[in-house]
Amino acid sequence: MSAKPKFYVVWKGRKTGIFTSWEECSAQVSGFTGAEYKAFDTRAAAEKAYASSYNEYKGKPAAAFNQSRLFEPGGPILDSYSVDASCIGNPGILEYRCVHTRTGRTVFHEGPFENGTNNIGEFLAIVHALARCKQQGDRQPIYSDSDTALAWLKKKKAKTTLSIGAGNPLLFDLITRAEAWLSQNDYPNQVLKWDTAAWGEIPADYGRK
Repeated sequence: MSAKPKFYVVWKGRKTGIFTSWEECSAQVSGFTGAEYKAFDTRAAAEKAYASSYNEYKGKPAAAFNQSRLFEPGGPILDSYSVDASCIGNPGILEYRCVHTRTGRTVFHEGPFENGTNNIGEFLAIVHALARCKQQGDRQPIYSDSDTALAWLKKKKAKTTLSIGAGNPLLFDLITRAEAWLSQNDYPNQVLKWDTAAWGEIPADYGRK
């Protein structure tokens, strides 16, 4: 199945406008201080955003503006949480977050961390969400779109090839703590794979790809 087209709005970058590939968008924003950009599923949504202010979209999950498919029959469980990560570079600057699937409300956000990878962020986001749910007695499902992170979760081990280096000891401490939590705890929450092809980007998506 071919990837669905995306439309990238750049409000502030080397060039501004609407771009139809991540490569074009990245050329305008990568390494540009204070870049302002976000991805959308449709040109109509992108044009509406570009005509507005970045502040109207800043900090909000991209799926909050692209979620018509979430409410179709056979869509995801809306009373749930969705997690995602963003890493600018590989390795690079990493952050991850969790939002409520139905509302897009941010539940937690961590980072930025230096010298991380997207897979690490996706894994930490799942474990963070599970630990938070257990602490609060919350049994709602958790969605991730990362096959790698879900495999690591099953093995209770982050199989990263990244080495500890400058800027990331805290990140590796979080990995150690996450692995320890998984080995010492069970949980009632379902951890489910997000169907991007059917539902669009996961609501926690950062809109940077």
